[in-house]
Amino acid sequence: MIQIDIEKLSEWHDLHHEKKLEKRYLTLKQIQPFLSGLDNLFKLNKIGESFEGRDIYELIFGAGTTSVFLWTQMHGNESTGTRAFFDLIKFFTEPGEHKWLADHILKECTVYCIPILNPDGAEAYTRVNAQGIDLNRDVLEVKAPESKLLQEMLKKINPQYCFNLHDQRTIFSVAPGHTTATMSFLAPSVDQDRTLTEGRKETMRVIASINEVIQQVIPGRIGRYTDEFYPTATGDNFQKMGHNTILIESGHSKGDYKRKESRRATFLALLEGLRYIGQKDKQIDHSKYFTIPGNEKKYLDIIVKNSMIAGKKSDFGILYIEKLQDGVIVFDPSIDQIGDLTDFNADKIIDGEGLDFVNENDVENWTKNRFN
Repeated sequence: MIQIDIEKLSEWHDLHHEKKLEKRYLTLKQIQPFLSGLDNLFKLNKIGESFEGRDIYELIFGAGTTSVFLWTQMHGNESTGTRAFFDLIKFFTEPGEHKWLADHILKECTVYCIPILNPDGAEAYTRVNAQGIDLNRDVLEVKAPESKLLQEMLKKINPQYCFNLHDQRTIFSVAPGHTTATMSFLAPSVDQDRTLTEGRKETMRVIASINEVIQQVIPGRIGRYTDEFYPTATGDNFQKMGHNTILIESGHSKGDYKRKESRRATFLALLEGLRYIGQKDKQIDHSKYFTIPGNEKKYLDIIVKNSMIAGKKSDFGILYIEKLQDGVIVFDPSIDQIGDLTDFNADKIIDGEGLDFVNENDVENWTKNRFN
């Protein structure tokens, strides 16, 4: 069984990742130069347009019998997967000493990708499309043109595997210690009973393989999303239809608001996932998936301890709300938790001894003035 050298691949990414795609705000216009300058390893086709008329493309590479379908920015403000995908594209053109891995994947897999499924949402830096539709909950009604294109592609490709790439909020954490969840994964359920079908087991094997590798890079900071069944969710329905769907959530690392670390981890996760899918001697036990700790929501950007609020000693927790202002992402502090936050962790923990607030509005105003 071939295995990757995660340390050397991490070094490759540090040196060779696509450095012109560093910002969280990532639009179709910004990736156009990379699409127009693709190596002849890749095929690019326009497959349709968004609600506001922006182009949507498919990018194809590889010549193997195993078909893999991957899409990014289904939610327009979740760009880490897109940036990691273009790092992956660069890897196949400049693999260096890892050429054996690139050749293995290209021989065994054919990969189809939609880079930025929701270009209108990407432009506006919103989760939803220009109609206000969450594409990840539009799989049954299919009201959005972007959703129709996704399902047309699914029908055309009939992939054995799918990678559904998202970003998760700072609040997600991993036990023990409530460390930040830099990455999270999910093998979606196919019904309310969370039945372990053979397809789900295979999805779990892919994730378990990825987890074993990525733990070497971000130990203790990988979580497992709840597998509660969502009847209108894309991943749940694609899994139900027989396409082994791996959900990847790129998250926060302490102090890393550009998400450089989760971008690298997502790149490595995609490489390991494709390597595992392409190998013929799959051996990993699907039950290893359940050794990944479940996600919690116990991580904040800032915790202020031991303040007085309305005459009562209390902690309060702050989360940043991301907003687009003049083409730049700004982080607006907002109160998320008030109470005993002993069981929470944060990027910054501040002693608020001596702070005395009349009420919660007073806390909010102080927060805006202190951290903006």
